[in-house]
Amino acid sequence: MLKRIFDLEGHKTTIGREIQAGFTTFAAMAYILAVNPLILKDAGMPQAALVTVTAITAAFSTALMAFMTNYPLALAPGMGINAYFTYSVCIGAGIPWQSALGFVFINGTIFLMLSVTGIREKIVNSIPLYLKLAITCGVGLFIAFIGLKNAGIIIANKATFVSQGDFRAPSVALALFGIALAAILVTRKIPGAIILSILSVTVLGIFIPDGQGGHITVWPHSIFSLPASPEPVMLKLNFKYVIEHFAKALPIILTLLIIDMFDNIGTLIGVTKRAGLMRPDGTLPKVGRALMSDSIAAIVSSLSGTSTVVSYIESASGVEAGGRTGLTALTTAACFLGALFFSPLILAIPSAATAPALVIVGIFMMQSVIEIKMSDFSVAAPVVITILAIPLTFSVAEGLGLGLISAAIVKLAKGEGKKLSAMTYIIAGIFFLELFRFWPFNG
Repeated sequence: MLKRIFDLEGHKTTIGREIQAGFTTFAAMAYILAVNPLILKDAGMPQAALVTVTAITAAFSTALMAFMTNYPLALAPGMGINAYFTYSVCIGAGIPWQSALGFVFINGTIFLMLSVTGIREKIVNSIPLYLKLAITCGVGLFIAFIGLKNAGIIIANKATFVSQGDFRAPSVALALFGIALAAILVTRKIPGAIILSILSVTVLGIFIPDGQGGHITVWPHSIFSLPASPEPVMLKLNFKYVIEHFAKALPIILTLLIIDMFDNIGTLIGVTKRAGLMRPDGTLPKVGRALMSDSIAAIVSSLSGTSTVVSYIESASGVEAGGRTGLTALTTAACFLGALFFSPLILAIPSAATAPALVIVGIFMMQSVIEIKMSDFSVAAPVVITILAIPLTFSVAEGLGLGLISAAIVKLAKGEGKKLSAMTYIIAGIFFLELFRFWPFNG
């Protein structure tokens, strides 16, 4: 039945190979079960419920992609977007997480409409590639910065804004070891390098005192447990902020829309190309179904109680292990469901163990910079401004806005204004009104 449903013979693969690839993908991205709740917890959301919701939404969305497209593509709450949700929207803008989930729902609904009508692909094509890549790099730098901050490697300083933390502190030293270990494992192309580094640091933390009478890792009272109830976050979204402060909410929704759109499209193209699923002319079969899948997943994530679900570039690890069909994705989905019964272990993972994962994922995202033609100043200027502004303003929205505004200015100054689409100027204009407080409805 599996051979028939997923056309294994047509893709020249086997059940055993697909299952092994599915486990490999899960091992590469299982860190999200620990990292996503830790990040969203800072927004005031209950961590235990988030572990359950993260696993459920990842399993549902990945299975949906498997059956709708037969692609070896896994989905889960996205890194970068969860940081934007927490640190820019909830903490930075002071928006309650319930209202922020409403933004995610609107984002998913717009995605679905754009995907059904085919407009989504046209919007993607209207934004310059170098800005898409710059957003990815900027978010990667943002994620790595948050990882260093959470580990205490970088701390606040009144004179210099940031400075080096106490590297002799046990938790900081352990986090530095975790970064080095993860980097070595990735360099050696060890499958599941990130999750292995998380597990290693967590186990070491059991034996290392935290300097306050305890240990860095607190061993849980039990290993197995029933999943925590998702009730504290499920169906808690509201649209109060959107209704009362539409002008302020609009740029945030647009940012969610653009980042999520580029993340999913880029991952979809990258993974399917490596899997040999792309046609010789560069087109992708079933692209409409794939876009609808992640649109539905975004809506489900908001209803479930987490930030936007996206396609994961770690799916490429499963492809490298031989995965070619949706059976790989379905296996990954099953692994996420199984992880629900190990939530005490997941909650015991300290920030010293998850910080290295944030740094390594940030490095992966920064690698896109090599695809940008930096010799052209009209390209380099908005790219560098975007990449720098995202972490330094601690806001993806402001970094993206400044990048779009600068892109419009330098292209017009160079006499190449027509190289940017009308949609680019419209979005840049919206950001200009908001960033410089010229928005007519700011109140």
